[in-house]
Amino acid sequence: MATNPQDRQSGQSSLAKKETLLFTGASGFLGRNTIPLLRERYAITTLGRSQGNGISTDLSKEQPPLTTRFDLVMHAAGKAHDIPYTASQANQFFDVNVQGTINLCHALERVGVPRALVYISSVAVYGGDEGKDITEDAPLAGTIPYAKSKIQAEQFLQQWCREHNVALGILRPALIVGSNPRGNLRAMIQGIRAGRYVHIAGGHARKSALMASDIAQLFPLVVENPGIYNICDDTYPSFAELGQIIARELGRPEPRSIPYWLAYRLAKIGDLMGSKAPLNSRKLRTMTRTLTFSNAHARTTLHWTPTPVLHSTIIS
Repeated sequence: MATNPQDRQSGQSSLAKKETLLFTGASGFLGRNTIPLLRERYAITTLGRSQGNGISTDLSKEQPPLTTRFDLVMHAAGKAHDIPYTASQANQFFDVNVQGTINLCHALERVGVPRALVYISSVAVYGGDEGKDITEDAPLAGTIPYAKSKIQAEQFLQQWCREHNVALGILRPALIVGSNPRGNLRAMIQGIRAGRYVHIAGGHARKSALMASDIAQLFPLVVENPGIYNICDDTYPSFAELGQIIARELGRPEPRSIPYWLAYRLAKIGDLMGSKAPLNSRKLRTMTRTLTFSNAHARTTLHWTPTPVLHSTIIS
């Protein structure tokens, strides 16, 4: 079928109107789950360590070789999840999350700063193992290297964006659910698949969670309404509820539960085993204490409605 020249012109004009977006950390978990959705609205250039990116670079070691100005930046590159057991491993969080952010911003200065930058931080900045409906006004009391590096990166960006008149949005997501997740959710999925995962004391502890696709929905809203936002679902799934959904999607039996006293003894043994232990005191605290965050600021200011995690597909 022949294409009307006016239709071609209209399509080209529509494409030309797309704002340019630099997405860092594009080959990571968040990039894989959000870039396909963001491409519908933005002309995206990806930046990451793998060769498949539009710009291949290691932000922790160098300033990226940018050659053009971007209208917007989504800074999702970062190091997370790993538990450091040496000073060198702890320093990697600061190399990637802090120095990587500094290197990115210096490169942006050379080609012209964007009108807005959105940084993917974490609720880990608040610190602590338990709490309910924690808001953005809570003290930044995180003490682990990951949390401290995120706090420092936030502080640097706040100063840099003020000095360069760049609108800054900071998103602090809770547990992110999406295709091929990392961290504790990945371990939970693998454990249920292998029949090795067990709940502790019934799995009643609750955690805030967020569907990864919601960040693509949030990005344009935050660009126009800069600020700091906790982002999570309205409801707080328990470990038991998550385990039930994952088991159903995998076609596996629902996880059994062991009493707290037994888990406590196993965790103490795990403390002696090091990083390879399936359970240690830190993991025990995470799995038995409720930790939830308030999304009221994001809902009210951004007029955003989160996707219900418990009514979504978790595995893919």
